[in-house]
Amino acid sequence: MMKVLNIAAYKFVALDALPQLQAAVLETLQTLGLKGTVLLAEEGINLFLAGPSTAIHDFLAWLRQDTRFADIEVKESFSNAQPFRKLLVKIKPEIIRMNHPAIQPATGRAPAVDAATLKRWLDTGHDDAGQPVVTLDTRNDFEVDVGTFKNAIDWRITKFTEFPQALLDHSQELQGKTVVSFCTGGIRCEKAAIFMREAGVQNVYQLDGGILKYFELNGHAHFEGECFVFDDRRALDPALNPKINP
Repeated sequence: MMKVLNIAAYKFVALDALPQLQAAVLETLQTLGLKGTVLLAEEGINLFLAGPSTAIHDFLAWLRQDTRFADIEVKESFSNAQPFRKLLVKIKPEIIRMNHPAIQPATGRAPAVDAATLKRWLDTGHDDAGQPVVTLDTRNDFEVDVGTFKNAIDWRITKFTEFPQALLDHSQELQGKTVVSFCTGGIRCEKAAIFMREAGVQNVYQLDGGILKYFELNGHAHFEGECFVFDDRRALDPALNPKINP
C-alpha cells in the first residue's frame, strides 16, 4: 500500500496580510514535516503538498480554521515516496500567472461542469441542448503531449500567459460549440473560461476539479495517456497511480 498522500488544492479568495499568512503556513508545514509548494497571492491560494496522511489531514484541519479556506476542495493521490524535494511557501502576484489582472475568479466563477456531466456529454458528442461539445486543453504543450482528452483542442502554448492571445487568434473555431476548458486541477481552466466569456465566446464551461477529479470519478473514459504533474512522479495514470513510484 502506498504510504505518501499527495494533495493538490486551490481557491480564489481575496487575501490580505500575505507575509503573516506566509509565515504561519510555513511554520505549520515545517512542524508537520510536509514538503511541496504553496503559492499565496491577493487572489487566493494554490498548493501541492505531500507527506504522511495524518500530517496532511492535520494541516488541512489547521488551514480550514481560517474561514477563507473552510470550503477548499482537495484532490488526493498516493505514492510510495515523497515526490517533492523541499518545501516552498511563496508570495506571488498571481497564484497562476495569466498577466490579465482584470480576470478575478474570486468575484465570480465561470460556469462549471462536473466530471460526470462531461463524460455523459462526450459519450453522446453533444450537451443537454444538443449542441456539439469540444474540450479545450489550457495546459502547456509538453503537458498535453503526455496525455489529453481524445480530440481535445490544443493550441500548442508553451506557457499559460500565451493563452489569451491564442484564444483571440482561434476564437472563431469555437463558435457554435459548447466549449469545456480543462487543466490538471482546475486552476488554469477557471481563469481561461472567464477570459473566454469576456472575449465573447458563448457556451463556455470549466471542468470542475480538472483532470485529476475526472480521473477519480471516470477513469480513462475519453482520455488518452496520462496526466503530467510537476513533481518527481512525472505523471498520473487514470487510476491516479504515479508513472515513477520508487
